[in-house]
Amino acid sequence: MSQETVFDKILDGLMPCHRVYEDQHVLAFLDIFPLSPGHTLVIPKQRKAFLHELDDEHAAAIGRVLPRIARAVMAATGADAYNVLQNNGRGAHQAVFHVHFHIIPKLGDKGLGIGWQPGQLASGEADRLLTAMHAALD
Repeated sequence: MSQETVFDKILDGLMPCHRVYEDQHVLAFLDIFPLSPGHTLVIPKQRKAFLHELDDEHAAAIGRVLPRIARAVMAATGADAYNVLQNNGRGAHQAVFHVHFHIIPKLGDKGLGIGWQPGQLASGEADRLLTAMHAALD
């Protein structure tokens, strides 16, 4: 990654954070611009901009930690619902180019608001996508 991010500064100890959890691969901390109380960011210590760039070890560590942090957020806030959000690229509204997951408790009208506009998956399109995705996985 070419440009240093605010998360790099946190990982390097140059900026403080409200640390929720840390291990050798993952750091979780409170978002300083929360959508709701308890909004937590979970980041890998591997410095990559996009999810698909993470090595398997860091990806697995994130997957292992996310449910644990979500349970802590739910317990601390009393929320009975939450969103897990992860954006990749400017077009997907990524603002900090270091992989990060948001755990956003839904507390009344606070939290993430989503306006889905679903389409319909056509059979031919499904076949084309499956062929391309299976080839990419091999």
